Amino acid sequence: MLPVESKAQVFIVLGATDMRKAVNGLSIMVADHLDLELFTGSFFVFCNRGRTSIKVLYWDNNGFCLWQKRLEKHRFFWPESEQEVLEFSHRQFRWILDGLDPMQVKGHPRLSYKNIL
Repeated sequence: MLPVESKAQVFIVLGATDMRKAVNGLSIMVADHLDLELFTGSFFVFCNRGRTSIKVLYWDNNGFCLWQKRLEKHRFFWPESEQEVLEFSHRQFRWILDGLDPMQVKGHPRLSYKNIL
């Protein structure tokens, strides 16, 4: 199971990614092409053209980790946007892994309160 830390950001890299890329190729894509910081513990999520495979690249203390999920049947719902990268919550990322469309699922809005003392 993929470790999910509440502090780590989740970046969904839109479009199709060549799944033959491993740690080196994906990390170069993140640092050079997308201009994002690799060593923060953030999750960088990639999907293939057929939407049957997802790879997650992240830095874990002293090295890169690469996690993959390949569906034997069905396809992942993958967001489409003009942007190259979307920042998702861990909850939305979990929805993708569970086969839900994160752009369609709506829950109660988050509440925040201020102390009036």
